[in-house]
Amino acid sequence: MADSGKYSVLFEPVKIGPVTARNRFYQVPHCCGLGHLRPRAHAAMRAMKAEGGWAVVSTEEAELHPSSDLSPYPEQRIWDDHDIPALRLMTEAVHDKGSLAAIELVHNGNHSANLMSRAPVLAPSDMTVDLIYPKQARAMDKSDIRAFRQWHRDAALRAKRAGFDIVYVYAGHRMTLAHHFLLKEYNDRTDEYGGSLENRARLMRELLEDTKDAIGDDCAVALRFAVDEMMGPSGMQASAEGREVVEMLAEFPDLWDVNVSDWSNDSATTRFQPEDGYQTSYIDFVKKLTSKPVVAVGRLNSPDMMAAMVRNGVVDFIGAARPSIADPFLPAKIRDDRIEEIRECIGCNICVSCDSFGIPIRCTQNPTMGEEWRRNWHPEKIHARGSEQDALVVGGGPAGLECAMQLARRGYDVTLAEAADQLGGRVLRESALPGLGAWKRVADHRTYDLSQRGNVQVFLDSKLDAAHIDELGIGNIFLATGASWRRDGVGRTSRTPLQISEGASMFTPDDIMSGNLPASGRVVIYDDDQAYLAGVIAERLAELGNKVCFITPASMVSPWTQATLEQSRIQTSLLQKGVEIMPHKQLKTIAAGSCEVACTFTGQAEILTCEAVVLVTERLRHTGLFEELQQAGADGFRPATLELIGDAAAPGLIADAVYSGHMAARDFEKDPADVAAAVFRREITALSGT
Repeated sequence: MADSGKYSVLFEPVKIGPVTARNRFYQVPHCCGLGHLRPRAHAAMRAMKAEGGWAVVSTEEAELHPSSDLSPYPEQRIWDDHDIPALRLMTEAVHDKGSLAAIELVHNGNHSANLMSRAPVLAPSDMTVDLIYPKQARAMDKSDIRAFRQWHRDAALRAKRAGFDIVYVYAGHRMTLAHHFLLKEYNDRTDEYGGSLENRARLMRELLEDTKDAIGDDCAVALRFAVDEMMGPSGMQASAEGREVVEMLAEFPDLWDVNVSDWSNDSATTRFQPEDGYQTSYIDFVKKLTSKPVVAVGRLNSPDMMAAMVRNGVVDFIGAARPSIADPFLPAKIRDDRIEEIRECIGCNICVSCDSFGIPIRCTQNPTMGEEWRRNWHPEKIHARGSEQDALVVGGGPAGLECAMQLARRGYDVTLAEAADQLGGRVLRESALPGLGAWKRVADHRTYDLSQRGNVQVFLDSKLDAAHIDELGIGNIFLATGASWRRDGVGRTSRTPLQISEGASMFTPDDIMSGNLPASGRVVIYDDDQAYLAGVIAERLAELGNKVCFITPASMVSPWTQATLEQSRIQTSLLQKGVEIMPHKQLKTIAAGSCEVACTFTGQAEILTCEAVVLVTERLRHTGLFEELQQAGADGFRPATLELIGDAAAPGLIADAVYSGHMAARDFEKDPADVAAAVFRREITALSGT
């Protein structure tokens, strides 16, 4: 076992004030789209982390008062005693697995528009709310500050009654009152809460003192603090005021949870922060200034890096949000010397996007995330096979790989046939594009797993038709045959095919990813998909020397990536690479050497000269083999199971394809009534009480 070897330092207990963590793995607070609306699902998800070996398991931010109402986003709430039973579900579930439970108390100031509560929005100074909504926050007077301190103290006492072991004061991500008071950008006060750093830090110090006084004998008090805003001299820097704050408050909290700000920096994607541990250089000074334990994050996947950070005195705890989502059992796998089985986070921020949309959490690498309660899915356990003996999976992309892996884990003899000479499908192709290299981990994890199983046969360069499948004689067939990008321009905003002249030079993402590239010269990329891929292709072609013109009916480049916290970085990067951006434009025709576009509002048309056009619009499902097998069934060959999965069933994200393959494997030979019941299982608020 690894805890007696080179990673033993990671499994030492660590004291945090009056409580002790059983090891150094610490799931820091992260949002999950479950919150106060889905307390059973939330408790089950957090309990899975505890079962997987995380010694501390935290909630997401917990609103402490109706004047910090984040509706419609379902974070945690601890407004009054009515919230305690729901929160206790989580603490009891986490304690049952031997871990400590932490809660992140928050008042979001102008980051919460109070759309449901309609309470006045509070801030250090008069300012607009941090939401596209015509509403402003008012500057807190002394009575507001006294009231806020009391709300925070009351919430801490409720947290103790709910069973939490660690209670947070939260001053980070530019999202909280404690942080807003600290930052010059938000705080233009002239009283004792404004001006000097000591004054701006006063409220944070008072919250720490209040919380320690209220519950410090029994609960640890943690401070989550962003030491650097990554804005240079325009914001707080770790080398200046960030360090001074730590020096000023060094011994006040029982634990320092340190990171960078804002959220888009703290949860940067691998597309823009490819290195694991990318926050270390910002936070490595903290432990030198305090005797209290320190936890930090940075998309930490490598056990060697984790052990080195502890041994080198950088941190006491290995903090994680996204890696704990990708693999809740990461600590257990390190402990048991199963390093190669870790599902490494790919830094795609699909988990983050769920919070942006106010929906339950999901993960590209871990399709069971968020389904622990609704579907009773476990990331490491799956029920054994039924009466059938074997299964055929056609297609080795993300859906096919996941389906084959889970069927094999259930005990079926699995045959996986892939038409290409490598496994991976779209994962392999997309991971070769700029910034997406880490995405290959999706294929690598599953390919490795399949290679270790004696009940799996993999055939490459094997494009099957109905006759081949009939000859194999396998009656349970899962078709992960994928999809291709359309060549006719039909997409999100237009259901009519484009007029494309003979001789026009036109490409799709499939062409670009297969190495079929436009000649040098001006290339128009038309993005009516409006997700992430067109921006990546624009970057690739610009790097190859093309003069790129990015046209989209949207108001910005890749609008979907606002949900993954990347949009501004993507647009900035393209502009820096010389890409011309033309929003609000609909592509109308493509001719040899030119294309016609029109304003989406006025219809005013213009002709653009270009050597080629790349269409990024919509995908067509590959269902030919499915239809062929259906016809064969009508003619006599009747497979017991014939199911489309992944993009062949419904094109979407890689996460959707993995989920589809996983669900197909789980539901195989399952009672259809049980399958349907899982879809409709939901948490319904009881119509009782006040």
